[in-house]
Amino acid sequence: MKYTVKSPKVLQMLYPKRLWRLDSTEKVIYLTFDDGPIPEITPWVLETLKRFDAKATFFCIGDNVRKHPEIYRELIQEGHRVANHTMHHVKGWKTPLLDYLRETESCQNLMEAGSDGTEISKLFRPPYGQLRSNQSKALQKKGYKIVMWDILSADFDLQLSPEKCSENVIKHAKEGSIVVFHDSLKAAPRLQVALPAVLKEFSERGFAFKCIP
Repeated sequence: MKYTVKSPKVLQMLYPKRLWRLDSTEKVIYLTFDDGPIPEITPWVLETLKRFDAKATFFCIGDNVRKHPEIYRELIQEGHRVANHTMHHVKGWKTPLLDYLRETESCQNLMEAGSDGTEISKLFRPPYGQLRSNQSKALQKKGYKIVMWDILSADFDLQLSPEKCSENVIKHAKEGSIVVFHDSLKAAPRLQVALPAVLKEFSERGFAFKCIP
């Protein structure tokens, strides 16, 4: 499995309209969670964040919102930001443009319908980080802000120890970093060790954890 923990500067320069991190001199980190919400792990994430007075941004799969509307509403009620991760977690490089836009719009419509009147952001993260140029341009025309990341916890990597997952974030994150975790069954064994460790370490350093604006 090939990936880099820190997003290469060259990628950030190639795609400057995508959000990779937030310029900040404040001690703020932006935790993000992809692929939920699901009952097996998302409620645990919420309880863990609450212990540290931390807010985060959840990039939701529309089909999981459909299946677990009560957990989705809890994300909003707890003051976190919900955002779009397509309806079925599709790969941008393998999905035709119109199908990709339908996936995105279906997810957005479902999130808005289930929000009890709360305004839903148009933040969007492409599954797997895969997005073709025509998809990116079409989404931006529709008002979406494409959110990438500068730090990958790699909690999805089955070969990675939970401690290494923690280290990936603790070693590299800094002011304004956007960090990726996953509230998924696959990531859970590493997430359940890494998330509390990251929250504890950076809280002790005087950092706050906020939603992506």
